[in-house]
Parts: sequence; C-alpha cells; structure tokens
Amino acid sequence: MNGRITTDPNICHGQACVKGTRIPVHQIVRMLANGDAVEDLLQEYPSLTQDDILACLNYAASLAEEEISPIADTTT
Repeated sequence: MNGRITTDPNICHGQACVKGTRIPVHQIVRMLANGDAVEDLLQEYPSLTQDDILACLNYAASLAEEEISPIADTTT
C-alpha cells in the first residue's frame, strides 16, 4: 500500500496490519466507524500515528473501490 500497511501470514493470521504492530486495519476502521475519535485511538494505541490511521482508511477505501465483475448466469 504505502509502506504503513503490511500483511504477514505469521502476524494476525495474515490480516492487514499497521506496519510494526499487531494492530489490524479492520480494528482501526471499525473503531472510527463506531464513533471513536482519532485522538482516542492515538491515546489507546501509543505506537500509532495519525498517518497510520489515515493509511488504514486509505487501505479500506482501496478495497471498497475494487471493481467487481459479475459472472454471467448460465443456468437459463
């Protein structure tokens, strides 16, 4: 992604995490979605930076932007 998000099969079962931590991207995004402020996350996770949190959001946005091509229905 941008060097702040990594995946490693030996860390968090290969889930995307903030580089150098065991903090999964989905956890940060979900906490923000549930109303936690960036400042709250920075206090809760002192190893995180604001740029790490923005990278998590960017990663999630990239996944949501992925183009899906439906498979044609051949049963009719």
